[in-house]
Amino acid sequence: MPKFFVEPENIKEDSAIISGQDANHIAKVLRMSVGDIFTICDGCGFDYTAEISSISGDGVGLLVSDKRRCEAENNISVTVFQCLPKGSKMELIIEKCTELGADFFAPVASKYCVAKIEDAKKEAKKTEKWQKTADEAAKQCGRGVIPKVKGVVSLKEAAKLIPQFDLCIVAYEKEEEATLKSVLRDNLSAEKIGIFIGPEGGFDESEIAILKESGAKSISLGKRILRTETAGFCVISAIMYELGGF
Repeated sequence: MPKFFVEPENIKEDSAIISGQDANHIAKVLRMSVGDIFTICDGCGFDYTAEISSISGDGVGLLVSDKRRCEAENNISVTVFQCLPKGSKMELIIEKCTELGADFFAPVASKYCVAKIEDAKKEAKKTEKWQKTADEAAKQCGRGVIPKVKGVVSLKEAAKLIPQFDLCIVAYEKEEEATLKSVLRDNLSAEKIGIFIGPEGGFDESEIAILKESGAKSISLGKRILRTETAGFCVISAIMYELGGF
């Protein structure tokens, strides 16, 4: 059954309206008609059963019923602090981490980032593109929430946010003691989690010190060095496995 996101303000007690590209997709591509039934989501974790009541140039009118929690969501909220990677890797990271359950993305400018975004207009354009990637991935995998992509922040700015989390971890290739498994099993009640993933050149030792001083826990991902676009997938998968998201 098809599923579409609808802004909460467009959903009333027993009716809703879909406009724009989604309305066109319903009418022209899927060729649905009055009486057809599908699922809509308010982007806040709730699904509804929707029946088409009208199709016009203003959009698709719906009769809605059966409000329910989206089964694709859980009580674990993950924010990915991803240091800027080269090329189009950020789109891949956002797409796959959205599928795995991430709720927020904060692109981070760190010392060894090859990619640089110094122009405000370029940053806004990039952020818009990344948000669209999150939107599309959320729709594709049946999420109940569309992850939010924030603007680029410096590592020091990101570190200031660490106290807001129940657990914040940073994948670091020079960590020799703490493992991802051990840290997660020591924090099984954590619900709000932040993960820091370095760029292609990794983290500088001074950056690790800043993150640790702010409360982050440095963890090892094993003896193999993972690419920046792989590390986030690995960490989120382990989080969801250990803490009940899978």
